Amino acid sequence: MEAKKIVLLVGALFVAVTTALLARSMLSSSSAPQVNAASMPVAADQPHVLVATKALPVGTILDAESFRFQPWPKDLVEQAYYLKGEADPAKLAGSVVRNAITAGQPLTQGSLIKPGDRGFLAAALGPGMRAVTVPVSAQSSVAGFVFPGDRIDLVLTQSVSGGGEGEPLKVSETILRNLRVLATDQRMDAMGDDGKPVVRTYSNVTLEVTPKIAEKIAVAQTVGSLSLSLRSIADNAAELDAAIAGTDQDLPDGANPNAEKKMIASLQARPIDRGSTYSTGADVSRYQRSSVPAKQAAPADPNGAPAGTAVFQGPTIRVARGTNVTDVPVGGK
Repeated sequence: MEAKKIVLLVGALFVAVTTALLARSMLSSSSAPQVNAASMPVAADQPHVLVATKALPVGTILDAESFRFQPWPKDLVEQAYYLKGEADPAKLAGSVVRNAITAGQPLTQGSLIKPGDRGFLAAALGPGMRAVTVPVSAQSSVAGFVFPGDRIDLVLTQSVSGGGEGEPLKVSETILRNLRVLATDQRMDAMGDDGKPVVRTYSNVTLEVTPKIAEKIAVAQTVGSLSLSLRSIADNAAELDAAIAGTDQDLPDGANPNAEKKMIASLQARPIDRGSTYSTGADVSRYQRSSVPAKQAAPADPNGAPAGTAVFQGPTIRVARGTNVTDVPVGGK
């Protein structure tokens, strides 16, 4: 009996091993072969069209990172497209977008205005904005490293006189922020003939501002000297949060990502004329003032009259000039 059990167990084990080997063989033979995906070859004569690498709203000043050449179906090429081998991308840098262009859309000749063309400055201005020109020097313009399309802060430096005989108060104040540069002198592009930025000194800078800020700049030019402070390309999160929290901005209804993105882009491009900061002479030197000099008291009269009392012999006339009152003798003995 024991021998029969052993034979049956050996037979069952043999059948199980044989079945496993057959199943493995069948599965390996029926498996589908692997197919490697191959990229479609690009025809040698396929045209390359200049397309936008990002969304380009109206008034955008193009730079070298705003577009690139991309293969395009030959049957869909239009005459207004910029084709590789025919168009020079370096000459398009500094152009202004006349019609909005979405990311991946081909650039057309009618959608761009090149520097020097009629209507270039008007096309670069956003809705409701104005263009003003500010005189600067090499020292006050970041040594020529401010280019069209950059954003700057405007700093006013002045001397404030008081009633004392000491030195006036020296003060520097950031009066405006996040202003977009439209042109430097009469140059509206930052690229040279080789397509690279060219650093040049200039004496005038044209800025994009609101009508109210244009009035402030006109007054500021008569108060003191103006200088430019170049802003970073990185977004200022604190200023953006403050603008969103303000009551003068209408938030989009619902959860529309496109509306929110448009609102944030509008806030980032908006000039700021509130929350100015300042520094006085005392902030940089202990020998300078931190406030306007006070009026000095008049010396006491040697004859015993109170300080500040004018003593005259004979008739006098009291003359008032604004807040200053003086006694003038008129011929008494």
